Amino acid sequence: MARKLTQAQIDRYERDGYVHPIDVFPRDQALAYGAALEAFEQGHGFQLGKGHNFKPHLLFTWVDAIVHHPAVLDAVEDLIGPDIRLFHLSVWPKNAHDAAFVPWHQDATYFGLEPTEHVTAWVALSDAPIAAGCMEVIPGSHKKGQHLHHVDPSPHNLLSRGQTMSAVPDQPRTDFMAVNAGQMSLHHTYLMHRSGPNNTDYRRVGLGISYIPAHVRCRSTTRLTAMLVRGTDRHGHFDDEPRPVVDYGDAERAFHEKAVALFRQSNTEQAAQYDAATSPASGRGR
Repeated sequence: MARKLTQAQIDRYERDGYVHPIDVFPRDQALAYGAALEAFEQGHGFQLGKGHNFKPHLLFTWVDAIVHHPAVLDAVEDLIGPDIRLFHLSVWPKNAHDAAFVPWHQDATYFGLEPTEHVTAWVALSDAPIAAGCMEVIPGSHKKGQHLHHVDPSPHNLLSRGQTMSAVPDQPRTDFMAVNAGQMSLHHTYLMHRSGPNNTDYRRVGLGISYIPAHVRCRSTTRLTAMLVRGTDRHGHFDDEPRPVVDYGDAERAFHEKAVALFRQSNTEQAAQYDAATSPASGRGR
């Protein structure tokens, strides 16, 4: 029996590769989390955006509370089972009237996960309507597997490596996954998706939380860390990540620095292997 999602929502995820909106916590709580993020930014003189947006669940107790929230994990369990690791997390802010965008891409491209049973929970800390640059998706595209990507050097591209799909289906039917503060969407790692600029007068902020079943491994030669957030792990593919005890403490910062460095190293390795495999000399081309 499902814990959070209805059977219709589970069926939609299987058919379309995504489901939304899903209520997680009250709007006031979501806005309070967003205020905590901005208070930290103001106090430390930098924003948790591109280049500084990886794995904040290792730094802040309030992010740790979100990734362990029963409403989040119950829905994820309905899709991937009871033994769950948090593989990665990124903060996705778009400032008011900012040209920043995310191009068409698939999450799986540089993660190197096997099997590809990864689901992303996008949790909104502010309202994310179409005007604010919510996610746009191509229904059913997750069934077509991994597609070719190339690097888009645009300074407004929010993806860390600038990856973008080399070809998008002609005139695809798309859907916009608008969510309000305190809601989330769930999407498959192969789902084709993008998001446009924020044309509103407020900052749009969300957390992209990557969950995997404990049996999934990363084929990188770099051994990574991942947090066990529910159930048990009988496979040992990752080193455990500790939950933060205090916000931005010395121990938390030291482990976060190590974990992010390992993730970037693995991501670089996966990107190099991907580029080699899709070069003209490989026969696959672009």
